[in-house]
Amino acid sequence: MITAIIQARTTSSRLPNKILMNIEEKPMVFWVVKRVQKAKTIKQIILAIPEGRDNDPLEYFAKENKILCYRGSENDVLSRYYEAAKQFAAKTIVRLAADCPFIDPKIIDQVVMAHKKARADYTSNVLERTFPRGLDVEVFSFKVLEEAYFKAEGNFRREHVTPYFYENPNVFKLHNVIAKKELSRPELRLTVDTKEDFEMTEKVYGHFKNKMFYSRDLIKYLDSRPELKALNKDIPQKPISA
Repeated sequence: MITAIIQARTTSSRLPNKILMNIEEKPMVFWVVKRVQKAKTIKQIILAIPEGRDNDPLEYFAKENKILCYRGSENDVLSRYYEAAKQFAAKTIVRLAADCPFIDPKIIDQVVMAHKKARADYTSNVLERTFPRGLDVEVFSFKVLEEAYFKAEGNFRREHVTPYFYENPNVFKLHNVIAKKELSRPELRLTVDTKEDFEMTEKVYGHFKNKMFYSRDLIKYLDSRPELKALNKDIPQKPISA
């Protein structure tokens, strides 16, 4: 079963509670889940969140929206993924983050299908970055996730989940998906870490309202509004570790 595991927490350092901040009258995490649900290859979605009272609202959100939820370690995100996948019998895992409100279901499907075709252990569109930041998709099997869970050492590898794969190319078959020309815009920042990111996201969602839009639509709109692209172009990117 192909399972999207969306990592999420409320205690982000630069913009706390960002994934519960409202965009078009819904929390940002709602839009992330809604977009992932559009991916044809995804059969179940798990919201993987840390223990602790600060994250209780995320569990309530999951229950209200009938989304599977797993609670685990805040800092050992690798163990959170492993235990979530184990509990819900995930065979193939798609790693996503709740602070990426522009995640594209078509790109999710593209990476999943490339993973199957290549018969890879780990497939992503970030080994060589060609897609905008915030459209990141990583795919791997439960088998290799379990190996990483038992063998990966050090805070960095535990916190960031997948370094054990791409640090060991002689052990794992790695595959990277390259963006087509119109989507090859690695300079664009489509994730939310700061108030500038959130301001840009609000304006984009306000433009599209409740219509489903994809990366091509988004890039075309941003190219027509250089002032929006300028809002967060100089924000340094942190690795995924929610």
